[in-house]
Amino acid sequence: MKKAVGLKYNNTKENAPKVVAKGKGESAKKIIDIAKEHNIPIKEDSDLVELLSKVEIDEQIPPNLYKAVAEVFSWLYRVSNEKE
Repeated sequence: MKKAVGLKYNNTKENAPKVVAKGKGESAKKIIDIAKEHNIPIKEDSDLVELLSKVEIDEQIPPNLYKAVAEVFSWLYRVSNEKE
């Protein structure tokens, strides 16, 4: 079953990214569709999604996931700059 997790990070207000959406099946499809509608890049990483799906919505990610999420944000930064 497809799973999706949405993250948000405001480095001026928060110490770490927050989980802002998560779901599986039809909910995951809606999260992905909304991201696509808003031109938000999507990175598929089933292992990371599995770990992030255990974090409650509006909670910051735990320190043990910082490195993996930093790699995603680094990828996001590169992808965003390539579009410009």
